[in-house]
Amino acid sequence: MATRTMKRPAAKTTPAKTVDDYIAAAPKDKRSALTRLRRTIKAAAPKATESISYGIVGFKQNGKPLLYFGYAKAHCALYGSFGAYAAELKAYDLRKGTIRFPPDKPPPDRLVTKIVKARIAEVEKAAKR
Repeated sequence: MATRTMKRPAAKTTPAKTVDDYIAAAPKDKRSALTRLRRTIKAAAPKATESISYGIVGFKQNGKPLLYFGYAKAHCALYGSFGAYAAELKAYDLRKGTIRFPPDKPPPDRLVTKIVKARIAEVEKAAKR
């Protein structure tokens, strides 16, 4: 009589409830890049609120999305609207609305700041309509 072996279900991880929890739960090699992105975005958008949205870190200005960032197994990513910066981002894996990068080579702070400030201007312009 053959015995049946049952596979155990994958361990469930509890989704992060705060940005601090999200970064703390990230693999060690990605934490520095995520912390740097967070600091840069907060400096460029001091009035923005941060939260966990769609399972990643999101920033909103006046209730409207600015940018998101997160990580995957092999990379970190910044999510938003980057078409105007394609030339400056050519060193990265740029896809529609996503910049993928190795954790040890995040986009320069000055470029992230420029992108954030442009998004703030777009949000404020749309609010005035």
